[in-house]
Amino acid sequence: MRKTKISHNVILRLPRYLRYLEELRNRGVVRTSSGELGRLMGVTPSQIRQDLSCYGEFGQQGYGYNVEMLMNAISDILGTTRERKAVIIGAGNLGRAIIGKFPFEQYGFRLTGAYDLADSIIGTEIADLTVRHIDRLEEDIRETRTEVAVLTMSSASANAIAGRLIDAGVRGIWNFTNVDLTISSPSVVVENLHFSDSLLTLSYYMTHGKSGEQRTDD
Repeated sequence: MRKTKISHNVILRLPRYLRYLEELRNRGVVRTSSGELGRLMGVTPSQIRQDLSCYGEFGQQGYGYNVEMLMNAISDILGTTRERKAVIIGAGNLGRAIIGKFPFEQYGFRLTGAYDLADSIIGTEIADLTVRHIDRLEEDIRETRTEVAVLTMSSASANAIAGRLIDAGVRGIWNFTNVDLTISSPSVVVENLHFSDSLLTLSYYMTHGKSGEQRTDD
């Protein structure tokens, strides 16, 4: 892999490339081109070639890309070919849904624990995980060497819990609490997901059209 600074927008497109390549493979497609992949994704062929060139040379002139080989290469770039242990903090409705439905193992993650504060939830089983009291958090993370935490808990205590996680050795936080975390450690990666931002973006484009241009009423 080339040691160059990669644009964040390129990184954001990599999961989309992987997803569409998986669809092609599932349809029995053996090889594809930047033109075909671009038509499927709504991306220009030159953009695809430019993005992939950040990581090396994957296609062959006159042949295009071998779908399986390109999938494997992008999976390796995204880090899904190594297993990372993860825990869920907050086993309420959202936490239970993510534990039960999201295919963590498909993307290289293995859930090792689920934690909550509520007595009514502690001790319950969710997809082979027994929900534990959050007081066990640091001990379990250090013992299992867990690297990733998924926050599906109340936003009020999100930053406090994040601090505990980092002190225990967590290096990545997938944050669903709808509050941006205040993280001082440069070695910890946080991915904030705000459902409200996505919904309001949808509302904006429904109001102003796909172009995003402001409408004025006479």
